[in-house]
Amino acid sequence: MIKTVNLNKTYTTEEVETTALNNVNLEIKEGEFISIMGPSGCGKSTLLNIIGLLDNPTSGEFYFMGTEISKLNERQRAQMRKGNIGFVFQSFNLIDELTVYENVELPLLYLGMGSDERKARVSAALESVQIVHRSGHFPQQLSGGQQQRVAIARAVVAGPKLILADEPTGNLDSTHGEEVMNLLTQMNEAGTTIAMVTHSPADAEYSQRVIHLFDGHIVTENFIQSHYIHSDKAEEETAVEAVVEAEAPSETEADA
Repeated sequence: MIKTVNLNKTYTTEEVETTALNNVNLEIKEGEFISIMGPSGCGKSTLLNIIGLLDNPTSGEFYFMGTEISKLNERQRAQMRKGNIGFVFQSFNLIDELTVYENVELPLLYLGMGSDERKARVSAALESVQIVHRSGHFPQQLSGGQQQRVAIARAVVAGPKLILADEPTGNLDSTHGEEVMNLLTQMNEAGTTIAMVTHSPADAEYSQRVIHLFDGHIVTENFIQSHYIHSDKAEEETAVEAVVEAEAPSETEADA
């Protein structure tokens, strides 16, 4: 679905030139759930913005669904985003003057979708995040966790192939953060590709692959396989993980 080849992004002012991304080579397959981690200023959000067609790289190649994107102008990128990419932000980015229903409906209005189909899609999206009972409320009447649920419903209502999440639990407590991560996992299990920027190792464990950035470079990739065992009586969840380091072989393997 996504492929970058020697991707670079440089920000230039009159006084200084800052390299945000340096020869990034990345591939995200359809149906994957990946996390992007690294210290502040390492290029995580810049990479997410380029993947989300919000910005162009300075040089290199970027392919989205088989189309080379890096030379498209803003209007062309916007057309490519419509219906293909949904966004979930740390600060929710809901419109305070619109109700929950209207916030979720907004992307469908931009797509020019008919009223009957809009109603069906919004109802399904709100049901999927269990927030139907709040459809007539305004964002400021909701908790942080509820607002993020609405943001996820808005992200998925158009049926995008890709969801980009930038620190989706950053403004939430642990309980609401876990709820949001479970929702993203459910979306991924239903077939949606997810790329998430996070500082949280716990959140990253929900993904299948973790990409570590440092100074604009990809320095490591880890593959994670999580199997969740649910107990109906105790309502507890146990994760059994097998983590494979995508780096050099172990000393035992090398000796063999």
